[in-house]
Amino acid sequence: MKNIFKSIVLACAVSLSSCESFIGDNENTNQATSATPELVLPNALTSTASLLRSFNTNAMWVNGNTVNAGGFGGFGSVVTYNYTTTSYATLWTDAYNDLVNYEYIESQSEGNSTQAYSNAIAKIMKAYDFHMLVDVYGDIPYSEALKGAENVTPVYEAQDAVYQDLVTKLNEAISIIETAEGANAIGSGDVMFGGDMDQWIRFANTLKLRLLIRMAEADETASFAASEFAAFNTDLGFITDDAMVNPGYIATDGKQNPYWNTYHSNAAGTLAGQGRSTIPSIYTFGFYNGNKILDNGRGAATYRGYPADTPIGQLGDLVDNPFAITSQPAWYVGSGTGSNATNSIGLLKGRTASVPLMLASEAYLLQAEAFMKGYLDGDDLAAFESGVIASFEYLYEDISGAIAEDLDPVADFEIYKEENPNNYLVNYSLATSPEEKLEAIITQKYVAYNFINAQETWSEFRRTGYPTIAPGSSNPERTFASLLSNSTRADKLPVRYLYANTEVQLNGTNVPTGINQFTSLIFWQEQ
Repeated sequence: MKNIFKSIVLACAVSLSSCESFIGDNENTNQATSATPELVLPNALTSTASLLRSFNTNAMWVNGNTVNAGGFGGFGSVVTYNYTTTSYATLWTDAYNDLVNYEYIESQSEGNSTQAYSNAIAKIMKAYDFHMLVDVYGDIPYSEALKGAENVTPVYEAQDAVYQDLVTKLNEAISIIETAEGANAIGSGDVMFGGDMDQWIRFANTLKLRLLIRMAEADETASFAASEFAAFNTDLGFITDDAMVNPGYIATDGKQNPYWNTYHSNAAGTLAGQGRSTIPSIYTFGFYNGNKILDNGRGAATYRGYPADTPIGQLGDLVDNPFAITSQPAWYVGSGTGSNATNSIGLLKGRTASVPLMLASEAYLLQAEAFMKGYLDGDDLAAFESGVIASFEYLYEDISGAIAEDLDPVADFEIYKEENPNNYLVNYSLATSPEEKLEAIITQKYVAYNFINAQETWSEFRRTGYPTIAPGSSNPERTFASLLSNSTRADKLPVRYLYANTEVQLNGTNVPTGINQFTSLIFWQEQ
């Protein structure tokens, strides 16, 4: 798909780079042009898909999904966690650039009844982006962040207050959709739900559930979360299908599925750098090969050469980690190489595959936790099992979204339970305490989001301590911490990123000081 618009980044702090400027690919890049919200929306959603891939790619180094392959060096702070303000700094700039798009859509559609749907979608997606920023940076520029030249030094706001306002904005967005009269249909401009506003309500409700669960046990937000749960309208529903973005990806450089481009190959068929320099971790692989859980169904759909020929290693092992598979990333299970690679099931389904922003499996597992803890009324066992089955379904789907004819998610889930008869992480009914149930829920979320959304599973690990690791251990089956970690924590892990160098340079008077990647916790985080 042609990249219709892209935001201009001015020489100012990125957190204030809402210059409300969009330029077409065929326009003079020195001349800003305007556009209707409907025209900006598809590029904004496409940008969010790429943004999540960036957050995910970086978080996979921290949460155990990926490690350094043999034959490569120069990993630096990736394996030591000695982050600086340049470490992962593009996340900050990319996130605020994406937010510029949604700010433009929201401001241009505000108060216009015919553009109510565009306005609501912008509010929802701003909540999606802002909460990812909070989850890795804590306090951030928020209400003043997208004012452009009107405010070049936006203040930072407390992370818990931002979270609360995001929930409020999601409530507003849902109300706008429910009460809209005479609103223009979004149609094909909505490259996630195709203009189905009921789906947007369910997505907003699911995102709200994600935020409230994260807030429910934090001192700063527990009361707010309890009030919101008491008023929670479960009749609105939650997503039951994966929320997928596809603007019309094509096999052309810069227009392929971003995960394929990053991990498999470019349009010419040259193997991507991440596909050559990264392999799966021994720790994560243990949830498939029987070290922790036996999961042959999802294992074969996730890893090339599973189980015996998949290269696996430990983060920071610069001596003994195996090389990546020749001409193939470890997460592609199809046939052919380079430009001749076929479409497939699994994680890297093809060059033109859709990108998931949220899986149905997460929606069910969020409900399982909410039901188990009594935040909402419902059957946590049924929700848990639906979540695991939904994970099988996603991996068993081909590029068209159809489940491969020779695969049966429900039947394989039953096999999964049978092959792990005494394991409460699989057989939820065996869990005998709230902690065991929570461990099962979060562990299954970790498996479901392996390679797909490490941003979420890293956040859930920091919030709950699951999946379980052995603090201080160097055994790669028991921890995903780097062998070369310089973390001062017992678990030898970082807890956050540092503010970007551009922000420190250009908005330094407002950037919080004394921030440390090992001690400065996000408000919802377990100690």
